[in-house]
Amino acid sequence: MGGYPVVSVVSSLPEAGEIFIEESFSMADFYQMGMITTLHRLGRSRLERLETELELYSMVRPIALVLPALYSDVKGDAMKGIIEELKKVKFIKELILALGPASDDEFREVKDMLSILPQEVRIIHNSGRRLNDIYTLLGKEGVSAGKDGKGRSAWMAYGYVIASGKCEIIALHDCDIIGYSREMLARLCYPVVNPALDYAFCKGYYARVTNKLHGRVTRLFVTPIVRALQKIAGPHPFLEFLDSFRYPLAGEFCMIVDLARVNRIPWDWGLEVGMLAEVYRNYSFRRVCQVDIAENYEHKHQPLSAEDPSTGLMKMAIDIAKSLFRTLASEGIVFNDGFFKSLVATYLKIAEDTITRYEGDAAINGLLFDRHEEAMAVDGFTRAITIAAETIMENPLEAPLIPNWNRVISAVPGILERLKTAVEEDNE
Repeated sequence: MGGYPVVSVVSSLPEAGEIFIEESFSMADFYQMGMITTLHRLGRSRLERLETELELYSMVRPIALVLPALYSDVKGDAMKGIIEELKKVKFIKELILALGPASDDEFREVKDMLSILPQEVRIIHNSGRRLNDIYTLLGKEGVSAGKDGKGRSAWMAYGYVIASGKCEIIALHDCDIIGYSREMLARLCYPVVNPALDYAFCKGYYARVTNKLHGRVTRLFVTPIVRALQKIAGPHPFLEFLDSFRYPLAGEFCMIVDLARVNRIPWDWGLEVGMLAEVYRNYSFRRVCQVDIAENYEHKHQPLSAEDPSTGLMKMAIDIAKSLFRTLASEGIVFNDGFFKSLVATYLKIAEDTITRYEGDAAINGLLFDRHEEAMAVDGFTRAITIAAETIMENPLEAPLIPNWNRVISAVPGILERLKTAVEEDNE
């Protein structure tokens, strides 16, 4: 996210005869902008202090860590590093891994892998018989949990945390983070767990840079389309709220359990934007913040798939656009064919200008930059807007949102007890 050149700081003046020791660290910016508070990474790591305070606060406000994962994620190299780091974490009470499609043997293998962790560990076997019975029951009662995916897995994990009743805070991060450090988790949890700060929701952000800039969907799609919508629809609090986040598609966040009760969850690729829309709807922006959790962040990269809108970044962009349009429609914005044609033209102009900005950013930092590749991504995302617009015009009420847990509890009395029993029996 940018930073000043390395500066040298003398920790204390040396006494006569003492050896002079310098300590160097990179100083980030501390600029505040937008509707929400930004908590920066300022100076050297202070992990020991953070963890000491978190251990104290978590005695009163216990924390559950939710890890949505595919079996391939758990078996990957990144997860090995995550497990090693989590073995050192003392402020997490419950760890819930929401496992995507997996056989019974794969479920038992994952269970064995995580049994070495010191926290109370539960694996949610989403494709197991017991959980499938619950999904079937929910569908029959008119509160369907939607299709299989990260959103549904996370939602079911929240339900288990509510049913367990042991924790007041939920943190979530992905399981494909290369170079994971437990400092990421500490910084993510701290703003919500510290009672003096009184935040209900905290979103992580970070730079995604290797020898080139990554994060194409955020850089070249989400930010330009949000700003294009602001130009056409005029100033709108939700769009300003969304534009305040440095990395709105980050999968890492921390929240109070009450948010898990009242938030609906998109089950498709619109998960992160849909989640922010629900936070905006249910809580004051004064209780929302974002925190710099890592100097750099690397995980698996999705292909653009420009010719196939059913997969890759194209699918992601389409689902995000549909989520944006539905949220704005619920806020009273009227869409028509002329609006969407103007949006496409405005987005394209802003996105092309954005490419020029990032070309300069890459140049001064000595990074590889393929302008043609960036332009191809923008072309694909422009097509994604058109596809999403056609879908909204044909069926504006289609909303892939899983009902919030308060509604589910009302519709299916005893569902939490049944869910808790199913997960506990799976984990015996």
